[in-house]
Amino acid sequence: MGKKDKNKRSGIVFSTDPDYEYAYQQDDDAATLPPQQQKLRVLIDRKQRKGKEVTLVTGFVGSDDDLKELAKALKNKCGVGGSAKDGEIILQGDKRDQVVQYLLAEGYSGTKKSGG
Repeated sequence: MGKKDKNKRSGIVFSTDPDYEYAYQQDDDAATLPPQQQKLRVLIDRKQRKGKEVTLVTGFVGSDDDLKELAKALKNKCGVGGSAKDGEIILQGDKRDQVVQYLLAEGYSGTKKSGG
């Protein structure tokens, strides 16, 4: 049992019962929608980034692992760095055209390019 497991105990401080099993909170990851049902938006963002452009992919519905896997594929395809968190994929630079082209080729038919 690691440190992460201890933080998920629900309400039990201490138990004298040697057979007691701690109840852990379950992280309910949303079921990942198939690519054709995803409604992804690809846009450029310059806010709070000291003037640097980033490409945002928003609207992903699914688990964090699937989001990170898609982010890794996009970073490899575009040859840039980036991250995936809070349901968004952030790629360095203006890579909107490449991202939309890749997503459509992979079956994400609900993908749209937004912004100037």
